Amino acid sequence: MAEAPRPAFYAARRGGWRDWWTLLHPPYTAWHLSYVVLGACLAPAVSVSRLVATVLAFFLAVGLAAHALDELHGRPLRTAIPGRVLLGVSVLSLAGAVVLGVAGVEKVGVVLVPFIVVGPMLVVAYNAELFGGVVHSDLGFAAAWGAFPVLTAYVAQAGTLDLAAVLGAAGALALAWAQRSLSTPARLLRRSTRAVEGHLTLADGEVRGLGRQDLLAPLEKALRAMSWATVTLATGLALARLT
Repeated sequence: MAEAPRPAFYAARRGGWRDWWTLLHPPYTAWHLSYVVLGACLAPAVSVSRLVATVLAFFLAVGLAAHALDELHGRPLRTAIPGRVLLGVSVLSLAGAVVLGVAGVEKVGVVLVPFIVVGPMLVVAYNAELFGGVVHSDLGFAAAWGAFPVLTAYVAQAGTLDLAAVLGAAGALALAWAQRSLSTPARLLRRSTRAVEGHLTLADGEVRGLGRQDLLAPLEKALRAMSWATVTLATGLALARLT
């Protein structure tokens, strides 16, 4: 019998520390944290300490809490991490993100408070599929994991919003929407599809077989390329602003 495909292209073999690697969704976590860097670097002036704190807060909220909640809700990554551990990681990580946000209010001002409130709400609502799953949608994903980090990071630097932040958030929303549009069918093929049978008939009459990998490969190649591109762009922009 053929071995079942891994639940994600970055998933490690099941068990031990490898489950934690898989849980972190490394390419996607780095991708989403890049939006934080991009948002901060759009601001007129960039504070390294505020940028580090914002990236850490989003790592706790998205990299740990959101992914732990998602795994708790149906075990899509098939890890062996106990449920109580996943729940504890979610609660502690969200609490840590909130503490960092509250500490930032002293420097940034009360304008940061709505973002401190909305952030945890998005994490819980999206991953627990609350409100009838309305947040757990293409638009909800794009807004929560694309636009929101850009806006939050900009406000953490500038203490306000302007057109640059809105345009940056719109770009991140579009990128995150594209990510979701690619990752949804990729997950379907990896996690829920037993077999794919079909063929392509070309204009010259040639017939080519069509299998699971033929459908999956271009989706995941695009996801890999987009994750690397966004991380590299954010790194380059940070270097340009901070050196």
